[in-house]
Amino acid sequence: MIRIHFTAADFARVRFASRPAPLQELNAALMTMTRPTDELLFGHWRRRLLRSLPATVLPLRDLVPADEAPRFIDVLGDSLRESLDLVRASQPDLVRSEIERVYARRTSPVPPWIRDLHRGDADAWDILRRAQHAAFDAVVRPVWPVVQHLHQAEFTRHALAVAEHGTGAVLASLVPGARLRDDVWEFEGSGARDVALRGRGVVLLPTFHWTAHPVVSCVPDRPVIVSYPAGPGLPLSPAGPGSTDDALAGVLGRTRFEALLLLAQEHTTSRLARRLGVSNATASAHAAALRGAGLITTVRAGRAVLHQRTALGSLLVQRRGSCRGNASGSHTPPDSPWPS
Repeated sequence: MIRIHFTAADFARVRFASRPAPLQELNAALMTMTRPTDELLFGHWRRRLLRSLPATVLPLRDLVPADEAPRFIDVLGDSLRESLDLVRASQPDLVRSEIERVYARRTSPVPPWIRDLHRGDADAWDILRRAQHAAFDAVVRPVWPVVQHLHQAEFTRHALAVAEHGTGAVLASLVPGARLRDDVWEFEGSGARDVALRGRGVVLLPTFHWTAHPVVSCVPDRPVIVSYPAGPGLPLSPAGPGSTDDALAGVLGRTRFEALLLLAQEHTTSRLARRLGVSNATASAHAAALRGAGLITTVRAGRAVLHQRTALGSLLVQRRGSCRGNASGSHTPPDSPWPS
């Protein structure tokens, strides 16, 4: 059971990642590819990916020698380049302590390039960057537009749920079996673990290549990342599960989706009703739902009520278009294999 302990400030710092994170999605795909899963559903996908991986990717097998990866590769960059740069900017103490942690129970020799990475060698960092880049190109890039519009639909669903039910209710229902007891959020995870936020807040990140329990990334001085399984729960294909318009309409409802498109320009309630082909009362109800989710604003101007899309609403619509187009250091014992 994972228990995440909130302060009052942390509840105000719960946020949903506005875009998918390339390296987090890659990490999820690689975990799924290497763990025991339903052979009928995932066998062909796994064999296809293993055949397509270039030799450049092989160092990642050294970086993750067991079931758990070093935490310094858990970053939230909006683009692949930004993500790779964030990994490279990791604090040396964190890199050393995490490499030592993942190799602590291994009896096999430590690969030379991992030793070099442990001491901060630039060539070793280049090996890691090339491996991550090549793995993303082979595994995730072909389905990245699908990941983007699945994330967009999940983002919209989350915004509506928070507007209607509040953050606490969303945390309690995010994954099966989750519950919020006072200031402790509990859900099933790998082993027993208590995480104290102490004002760092939480970033909720859906992943679409992972179907098991949520994965928690807790790095000192960074928000805690909770990556949880979302989407269809099946291997993604480049064809995708339908158009992005269909995904947004499926979450908002077709009429509210059309209203969001119309409200790029200011509309009165009566004009919006005419454009949508509904009654004024129905248009007002749809506007109230969109306003509650933070997707539009409503202001009174004399006897008229004016509605217009917010920056958040425009972000969803713009992403619709873009998707369519495309720990501290640890002590080293005397017999450690790591250089001092």
